[in-house]
Amino acid sequence: MIEIIQSENQFAFKDEKRNIDVFIKREDLMHPFVSGNKFRKLKYNLLQAKEENHSTLLTFGGAFSNHISAVAMAGKLEGFKTIGIIRGDELADKIEENPTLKFAQENGMQLEFVSREAYSKKTDVDFLENLKLKFGDFYLVPEGGTNPLAVKGCEEILTKDDTAFDYVCCAVGTGGTISGLINSARPNQKVLGFPALKGDFLQNEIRNFAQHDNWQLIKDYHFGGYGKITEELVLFLNQFSEKTKILLDPIYTGKMVFGVINLIQNNYFPNNSKILIIHTGGIQGIAGMNQLLEKKKLSKINTDV
Repeated sequence: MIEIIQSENQFAFKDEKRNIDVFIKREDLMHPFVSGNKFRKLKYNLLQAKEENHSTLLTFGGAFSNHISAVAMAGKLEGFKTIGIIRGDELADKIEENPTLKFAQENGMQLEFVSREAYSKKTDVDFLENLKLKFGDFYLVPEGGTNPLAVKGCEEILTKDDTAFDYVCCAVGTGGTISGLINSARPNQKVLGFPALKGDFLQNEIRNFAQHDNWQLIKDYHFGGYGKITEELVLFLNQFSEKTKILLDPIYTGKMVFGVINLIQNNYFPNNSKILIIHTGGIQGIAGMNQLLEKKKLSKINTDV
């Protein structure tokens, strides 16, 4: 039986039978709109953009992208013009129906919708050159924000107060956050990543940035793939928020926390383990997911905490 313990400054689970402690690091509270790993990833990229005297940030994302939302707000706060290249030209006339895109536009982001085929070429030199011809000079922030400067920012998530943990757990999208955690984790710590996407390509992406081998991807908790959700997951998210007053997003952190608890229940972790969960934010994505759930006539994610 896993007991949830709540105190003023931290939240923890405890499996009394096996003496396993799980603490949640609330990176989601860093900023109301540029929270968690998005704040970390953008920190040094924005400094670099200023250093290079850029006035415009250009980036990529999907319809409900946390990254698009965060770049729009960060750009507004730091005085940058922002451009978002959005996957799916069918979304061009649906901005008002989409909470993420509406938020980005209201905060000054110019949205450019492209077909999914065109979007797949987002890293091609010719594609990027055509964007420069159309929009002029810009500082490129890659999809999801992951680049060496983003990893540098994510290396600052762990502090000296976190050295006592045996495991550090995080959700994985493009691999930047986990790479930073891997680089800053102590030799005695193991970093567990819970991918939101299907497939094995993330292994190589992470190896491009990670400096150590103290990590593993747990691939059993994507619930069907990126952006997929089940009634079981919705029920878990609602029960979790009811007990802890902590919202988890359905794309990343919710699946990761579900996975950690399930692994504890299935005796994955040794007795007396101390586990740190990184809450990377992404709460803005709940509104879009609830729209989809409503259309399917399924239970929605409760945000009243």
